[in-house]
Amino acid sequence: MTAYVITVPGTFLTAVPAAVRAELAQRLRPADPARSDLGEAEELDLLTVNEDGTFCVRLEVEAPDRARAEDAAVHITASALAEAGLAERDAPLGPPAVTGIDSGG
Repeated sequence: MTAYVITVPGTFLTAVPAAVRAELAQRLRPADPARSDLGEAEELDLLTVNEDGTFCVRLEVEAPDRARAEDAAVHITASALAEAGLAERDAPLGPPAVTGIDSGG
């Protein structure tokens, strides 16, 4: 398995209170890349929210290939958004991108 850091972009289409953003970050915390050597070296933030409502989630996932890593990151992000009370129509996600790879070798 390979560890990937995946960036998942999105947009909050409605105002999202700070408490909801904090809950979202808490739900994403198990996949926080800052907890790994790769994420720590890059000084990656788990969740970045811009003033215009766009956001980026950066997650570390282990997967056998890039496509499965991207799929897993989108699934984790979408689940965390839903669990934090945000409907898919209120926070659509963009295409994920690999922003780091650690094959352990």
